[in-house]
Amino acid sequence: MTDSLLSVQNLQKHFPITKGMLKRQVGAVKAVDGVSFDVVKGETLGLVGESGCGKTTTGRLITRLIEPTGGKIVFDGHDITHMSQGRIRPLRRDIQMIFQDPYSSLNPRHTVGAIVGAPFRIQGVQTEQGTKKAVQEILELVGLNPEHYNRYPHEFSGGQRQRIGIARTLALKPKLIIADEPVSALDVSIQAQVVNLLEDLQNELDLTYVVIAHDLSVVRHISDRVAVMYLGKIVELADRKSLYESPMHPYTNALLSAVPIPDPKRRKDRERIRLQGDVPSPLNPPPACRFHTRCWKAQEICSQVEPPLLALATGHQVACHFPENAPASGDVAVTGAGAVTAEGALQAGGAGDAAPGEGPAGKGTASAS
Repeated sequence: MTDSLLSVQNLQKHFPITKGMLKRQVGAVKAVDGVSFDVVKGETLGLVGESGCGKTTTGRLITRLIEPTGGKIVFDGHDITHMSQGRIRPLRRDIQMIFQDPYSSLNPRHTVGAIVGAPFRIQGVQTEQGTKKAVQEILELVGLNPEHYNRYPHEFSGGQRQRIGIARTLALKPKLIIADEPVSALDVSIQAQVVNLLEDLQNELDLTYVVIAHDLSVVRHISDRVAVMYLGKIVELADRKSLYESPMHPYTNALLSAVPIPDPKRRKDRERIRLQGDVPSPLNPPPACRFHTRCWKAQEICSQVEPPLLALATGHQVACHFPENAPASGDVAVTGAGAVTAEGALQAGGAGDAAPGEGPAGKGTASAS
């Protein structure tokens, strides 16, 4: 996208595993292994998936809290992939992160005024009426009392602590905010307040969000587009309506089938997909399609040829040889060099004997609950 505020291309992060006194590398945990997406200014991209799929690592890579192993990160026209800390420091005003745990992310020895005012001090930003006045205005913006300036984090509830974290994030008026599980540690009633606050701030300050979350209901409420991650890769990317109404990747279908439905009649009629087996280790991920060891639609080709992330004419992207709810083949466009359709890969691999609904022995199955 030409008007992208953030562009991530084939991003990778491999954590080395060493052994012995000489720290010889014997392997690597492939936490993020080839993630690509764009975020347009003013939109909200939701990033969902199971625990351990690489969501938080992706967020920390974007903010350059950790160094990428490979790939490219372009923010507002600047390639920040391997930019030095000295050069990236001015850009940190425009890229901020809301951390998951509102308890451990705030220094218990600092007052709220010191915590929220730290960005002004670190970046050397001067305000017209002083830092204290600016901090009190930000506290009021996120729904806190300006008199909380001299209090300590232990004097606040979980929701209030998360608001303090959001206030610190907003201090320098950033362009992009990475929200890592911003409401997962909060009560349901407080979750709604924080989500509504994030939406109001986005409209008021023209913010751009990348929201990392487990709760698909929260993602559906706040996101414009949703990316689904599995074991270090994006397996589906689409706008909110398309993904929730007609998911294509089997893993996305399994995730959505686990979302609670408050209506007993609708819940009774819905098919519950239960994945068999555990999530494979990122130290030694399965070959080709990483989901094929748990997929009820898996065939021989799924363990031989990695499915490319194909973009449909509607903008829906899916990495699956046998996607569900797929349109006619004429609507598929190749997004990467060397990408092939499932039909072409079947012909090349000679794996056309199994029916689309039949998987090899030992694979996961779908069942109704």
